[in-house]
Amino acid sequence: MFQRGGMHAAAVCVFLFGASVPAFAGPLISQRQPEVAPDQIVPVVVFGKNSRRSVEEFAAEQKLNATELRTRFAGSGLVECGEAHGAGQLTLANDTITTAAHVFFDEKGAPRAKTCFFALENHGKQMRVPIDLGSIVAGSTDPYAIAAVHDWAVARLTHPVEDVTPFSLADPAGPNSPVEFVSRGHIDWGDGRKLSMEKCRLRDQLSVGAEGTREFSFDCETGDGASGGAVVMTPDKPAIGAILVGWRSNKPFRTAPFSKFHYNFAVTIEGDFKKAVVATASKVVVAK
Repeated sequence: MFQRGGMHAAAVCVFLFGASVPAFAGPLISQRQPEVAPDQIVPVVVFGKNSRRSVEEFAAEQKLNATELRTRFAGSGLVECGEAHGAGQLTLANDTITTAAHVFFDEKGAPRAKTCFFALENHGKQMRVPIDLGSIVAGSTDPYAIAAVHDWAVARLTHPVEDVTPFSLADPAGPNSPVEFVSRGHIDWGDGRKLSMEKCRLRDQLSVGAEGTREFSFDCETGDGASGGAVVMTPDKPAIGAILVGWRSNKPFRTAPFSKFHYNFAVTIEGDFKKAVVATASKVVVAK
């Protein structure tokens, strides 16, 4: 079974059965984690012991300062479109966000809402900034209809968020690279707003997009609502190298070891995705 990464909404979860995944034998469930009602069972893809941590827990385990961590990753937030939300983060500039395309566009390729907001916590204060939907540049505006490697998006806010450090762009990474998954949005985690942090690794390179993006499996835990969250490549600064897009599993509702039949996957910020981030952050109009 296949599902695109964590979108949460007041609707039933949409599973894309019959997706062509020739690398796998037997029934495989694959999902870009779209829409789940709060009162339903929520898929959380776990590989044994759940390694997600709060900022305070992560800081204690890694012997870091929790206040510094909160400041470092304050650019992590939610992309709210109508009743749905995914994850996103300020990237390169205080008015530019990165996320997955399916956070903005639904299973039919239609916009999820007429207005969307970026919500984050700035020095303990909750903020919601409108997103300029006309500024969206995406690998596809019909992301459920094509390969997941094209499921990326960049957008500009209507005004910058002051006093928050945006994520920088990391150098390209290869298989088995150590990473951290830093994201809000997991619907089972602090009402979908609490920041989750964990260490894990990129695993196998699964595909390469024509626009230069790459898809990797990785073994951090994720949950519905976290789609578009940051895969961080450097432990001491917010340098994003990829975004969560979804999970594939033949045991989607059970804890199971990471394997080629049970994994989360991310899309790298390279090629046209990176060009769109740089252009948007530089206030350059990108041709649609």
